[in-house]
Amino acid sequence: MPRTVGQVLDQEFLQVRAKILELAAFFDRLELAEPGAVDQRQLALLQQGCAILNDDEGEKAKRVQMLFSREYNPQWRQEFSL
Repeated sequence: MPRTVGQVLDQEFLQVRAKILELAAFFDRLELAEPGAVDQRQLALLQQGCAILNDDEGEKAKRVQMLFSREYNPQWRQEFSL
């Protein structure tokens, strides 16, 4: 039987809160870091991932996974010499 929204919150709130705090600390460290060369693509991906978490659309896990995934290449075996 599926859990209710209240059950999900009760069971997972502390874990998720810790993950959000970890993300906040990471972004704080970025702001405090010395300027230097930055991979703008990586930074943009992280910002897009956070935006997905805060939007009103569904399938957040799937969309975040796809954001960080390569498109399927049917020639992947040759590309990786397998």
